[in-house]
Amino acid sequence: MKFAYADPPYHRMGKKLYGKLHDQASIWDDQQTHIDLVTRLCDEYPDGWALSCNPKDLNWLLPHTPPQCRVAVWTKTFHQIRPTSTQYAWEPVIWHTTKKDPKRPMIRDWITGPATRMKGTPGAKPHYFNKWILDLLIFDHQTDTLDDIFPGSGGMQHAINEMKLF
Repeated sequence: MKFAYADPPYHRMGKKLYGKLHDQASIWDDQQTHIDLVTRLCDEYPDGWALSCNPKDLNWLLPHTPPQCRVAVWTKTFHQIRPTSTQYAWEPVIWHTTKKDPKRPMIRDWITGPATRMKGTPGAKPHYFNKWILDLLIFDHQTDTLDDIFPGSGGMQHAINEMKLF
C-alpha cells in the first residue's frame, strides 16, 4: 500500500517561518494551496494519508476532506509560551487509512509529549510523533511505502528506517 504524510508550513506561516529556507514558502500563506494539497492527498494516496495542521484551520480544511477522514490530536507537554491567556498546546492531524489489521496493537487517536526544540527545521516533529503517524496509518515497512511530502528534518524517514531494524 502507498501512504503519504504531509506537514506543510501552516497557513500564514510560510513566508514568516520558511521564507529563508525555500523561495516558494509564501504559497502556503494561501488557503487554496492547502486545499489543493488535500485534493492531491486524496487523489494520489487512496490507501491513506495524514496531514498535520493548525487547530484554527480545521474549520476551512475539514469540508475539503472525504467523510472517512478522522482528526487525531497531538497534545504538547512542553510548548512555546505565548503572551496570551490561552496557551495553544495541541495540533490536529487529519488522517485516514483503508488498511485494517486486527492483530496489531491498539493505537489511540491522540498522543501526548513534548515538542521538539532547535532541530534546525521549524516545526520538526519529535520521533515519537512520527512513529505514531505510522501506527495510525497501520504502516508496514515490509509491504508499504510512505511519501513524506515535506521531509524537512528527515524525521519520518528515520522512524521508517528504525522499523526496519526490528
